Amino acid sequence: MENVILIVHLILALSLIAVVLMQRSEGGGLGMGGGGGAVSGRAAATALGKLTWLLAIAFICTSITLTIFAAENASGSSVVDRLGVTPPALNEPATPAVPESDLLLPPTPGDNAPLVPTAD
Repeated sequence: MENVILIVHLILALSLIAVVLMQRSEGGGLGMGGGGGAVSGRAAATALGKLTWLLAIAFICTSITLTIFAAENASGSSVVDRLGVTPPALNEPATPAVPESDLLLPPTPGDNAPLVPTAD
């Protein structure tokens, strides 16, 4: 059933693209073009316009149906659960290792190491 709806969805998408490309361009983008009279803000509904609305509504319905099918198939499982491996964050220790306390202090003048590196 899901495959049938997916095929219908793809056919609707291609049909919608074709119908939109077949419509007459009115120029002046965003519906600013002429048509429909001097005072009227809407153009007369054409057969291609009605077919575009019909295909768009059918496309949205198949999209919602496919989304419902996908949600049912997910059933609360994660992709990581399906792989069967634990995520790397769970394998690491909870706290990082702390270095020895002698390594945390700055060097003192009595140490063998020079305080300022020399350019040799």
